Amino acid sequence: MSKIYVIHENEDWLIPLRKAFKTLNLPYEEWFIDDLTLDLNSIPPEGVFYNRMSASAHTRNHRYAPEITGNILSWLHRHGRKVVNGRNALLLELRKSEQYLALQKFEINHPKTIISNHVGSLIKAVDQLNVFPFILKPNRGGKGIGVQLFYSKESLQQAIENNQIGESLDGIWLVQEYVKPATGRIVRAEFVGGEFLYAVSIDATNGFELCPADSCNVEDAFCPADSEGSSEKFVILDDYENDDLEKYAAFLHANDIGVGALEYVEDENGEKWVYDVNTNTNYNSGAEQRSELNREGMFEIARYLGRKLNNISANDTVKRQPELVYG
Repeated sequence: MSKIYVIHENEDWLIPLRKAFKTLNLPYEEWFIDDLTLDLNSIPPEGVFYNRMSASAHTRNHRYAPEITGNILSWLHRHGRKVVNGRNALLLELRKSEQYLALQKFEINHPKTIISNHVGSLIKAVDQLNVFPFILKPNRGGKGIGVQLFYSKESLQQAIENNQIGESLDGIWLVQEYVKPATGRIVRAEFVGGEFLYAVSIDATNGFELCPADSCNVEDAFCPADSEGSSEKFVILDDYENDDLEKYAAFLHANDIGVGALEYVEDENGEKWVYDVNTNTNYNSGAEQRSELNREGMFEIARYLGRKLNNISANDTVKRQPELVYG
């Protein structure tokens, strides 16, 4: 029997998706990616495979989960399986620099960015950028971790000397123009199955770690999903307009992103600057409940995956089950 397979490394993020699968009576199986082996000569089962691997996996002690997920996705593509958020989507999830190059193809604005593969070259990158203030961020981060704002070249030099800039997992750093949000908020435009779902406005006045998931760690001061006093942190925009939505949808489709979002800052002139492409999107249930749109992100994802599952031919057969061994 064909089913939906969810590739992931975070149990907490799947709670609302499991609920949606059960509500819709959809067969599914979870592939928790951490310590496993894969027989490359085996043949995957029939079904729909939804990749929810995150760039922030290392923050949950799953340092190499994204790397082996890349191999799993190649294996699935090799056998012609239906994959939502395939290998190219994972590439963008793990490399912000690649996101900006991809955005350029669709003439979608992004902040001016200089990349460097050595801490010793960051000051040179600042000179090349020649914009103040500026942001320093790791090429691969997740949840806004490691993003820092600097007002001068000297303050960055001091941070480097005091070993206060953290780490970049792939060794690449981004020195980026800081675009100040006119309202102190950023916007995330969410898409499911190529269709615009909704836009959520997020208060960014207290920092860059802006994960909207209900399961974000309670110790993360910038991610209190439904905690007391956070009702305005995440707000779904019921009367949202954006002339670039068609561009966004085309960009996501071209990059094999079936479920994802684009995050942008709108400056004082009304110009939108996309600074992040999210292919492992999470939703804030409190914001959804307060919205008049009556849309639940995880439920819409489950419905989308269910439609794809129903499209699989009843004549498809499984030649050999995969041999994934955990532990």
